[in-house]
Amino acid sequence: MLDTFIDRIRAAHAEGSPLILQGGGSKTFYGNADEGEVLSTRTLTGIVDYQSKELVLTARAGTPLAEIETALAERNQMLAFEPPHFGGAATLGGSIATGLSGPRRPYAGAARDFVLGVRMIDGTGQPLRFGGQVIKNVAGYDVSRLMAGALGTLGLITEVSLKVLPKPAAETTLQFELDETAAIENMNRWAGQPLPLSATSWHAGLLTVRLSGAESAVHAAQARLGGELLHDAAAFWQRLRDQATPFFDKRPLWRLAVKPTTPPLNLGSAEWIEWGGAVRWLASDLPAATLRDAAKTAGGHATLFRGTAPVDGAFAPLAPALLTLHRNLKQRFDPKGILNRGRLYPEY
Repeated sequence: MLDTFIDRIRAAHAEGSPLILQGGGSKTFYGNADEGEVLSTRTLTGIVDYQSKELVLTARAGTPLAEIETALAERNQMLAFEPPHFGGAATLGGSIATGLSGPRRPYAGAARDFVLGVRMIDGTGQPLRFGGQVIKNVAGYDVSRLMAGALGTLGLITEVSLKVLPKPAAETTLQFELDETAAIENMNRWAGQPLPLSATSWHAGLLTVRLSGAESAVHAAQARLGGELLHDAAAFWQRLRDQATPFFDKRPLWRLAVKPTTPPLNLGSAEWIEWGGAVRWLASDLPAATLRDAAKTAGGHATLFRGTAPVDGAFAPLAPALLTLHRNLKQRFDPKGILNRGRLYPEY
């Protein structure tokens, strides 16, 4: 099954011709514009192994997320990092390559935290395997996690082994009418308390908080916090996860990752706050430098999530030492720079 992909990458390496690695195509907006012929993993599908008692699932890269989540739901389990779908075509490989996580991220972990192992093909056409199907791996630096968020610049992911988790026994969502300052203060105060938080969101004067865990813990937290019960909570969090609300239709759309305690940025733009205050979504026409400076001042960085990338790229420029590290990794895995050229950083 892999021979077609190996042969295509080897030919591209020999010719020096760039390839665009793609899964279902649901996240082509993310990152910088790339160039080349599309090599899709849509045909590389199927759950290879699922050991529900061991909380481990292995699937091919082109397997739709929806198929994986359905299989997990049958055993009352889930992908804890709540990967965005952005439409029905999202695949497992694309989710790991982009490294994107949903509303549960600050409370459960990032996509990379659940990667146990990957099979991949590097930029020379060499098939490689890193990690495995065990939760404890002490054999050295876990190269498999490098693939999470690399946007396909280091290799074509062909198979992924993931740690999965049981679904919580109980879940409820509460809403509070609060201004931005009060919402940020509450999110941070509650994060430091023994509360079963699993998602937070603030937009247009409304703070939304999800509680997940044992029934007794959820009920106790609900009684302690108060607020109004949100009855269509599952639909709300799914829309937020997939950016399926009118706010996220605005362009340019920026994601500012900052310290959770950062007060309101007051940049004069429409805003949506997630991850306990650590992510500020902005629909803003302000210059990229202004937004990057604001994020840096707040201890973070700014990414153009949707829209035409500025001259310095969609992602915050790297410090020289980090750029050297990235270039060295790229040289090791893709010496001719044919895989998703320019997608992550303009330099390669």
